[in-house]
Amino acid sequence: MWATGWIGYFYLLTFIIGFGAITFVLTNPQFLDAKGALLGGDNMAAVHLANAVGGNMFLGFISAVAFATILAVVSGLTLSGASAVSHDIYATVIKGGKADSASELKVSRITTIGLGILAVVLGIAFEKQNIAFMVSLAFAIAASANFPVLFMSVLWKDCTTKGAVIGGFLGLISSVALTIVSPSVWEATMGHPKGSALFPYTSPALFSMTIAFVGIWLFSILDNSQRAKIDRDGFLAQQIRSETGIGASVASGH
Repeated sequence: MWATGWIGYFYLLTFIIGFGAITFVLTNPQFLDAKGALLGGDNMAAVHLANAVGGNMFLGFISAVAFATILAVVSGLTLSGASAVSHDIYATVIKGGKADSASELKVSRITTIGLGILAVVLGIAFEKQNIAFMVSLAFAIAASANFPVLFMSVLWKDCTTKGAVIGGFLGLISSVALTIVSPSVWEATMGHPKGSALFPYTSPALFSMTIAFVGIWLFSILDNSQRAKIDRDGFLAQQIRSETGIGASVASGH
């Protein structure tokens, strides 16, 4: 609860930074170019605001914090992605839990390099894109791929493994696809003519999340496999354990 509260508090500060930038930055010719646009692009608003409020000292502090934050986030996401691919996908799914540590480490290193290259390419492609949109894009994809699976598996007694997997993939694929053909990417990033975007909205979450929910429901009710029977029969025990913690005190083996 404390963590969620602090995270929410800092997200609310975004509004204060935005109004502060409007008041102190956009009205100051020092931070504007000849065309009246913000120097360095829209993503420099917070940095310019620091300069306007606290001078060079505060500007240097905010710049250092931003740089350290970038390094921390990039390194953390890289490690998380590499471990997910090497352990969850390669060792658990592909090798069925029988992969040796040497091969798992090799896959992790290859994944790290691949993620780094992909991040650089996407960073160059989305260089001019507003950072707030990129954050909302991550939330939209997470809301489409993760939330429906978590919600239905915890609260719907007929949710099955097959329905959750297919629905989650449908949410992921549809959210990414709709984002690519939206005006923010199709026109602003890829340079296609204005008005040519196949999807007229900026965020795909409303539609892709609906697709995920429908996919989970449809493929769960159509699933008559033995695994589906196990999932349905075990729902009550899962619900009791998730709500009370009974039976969750013993550490699981790895």
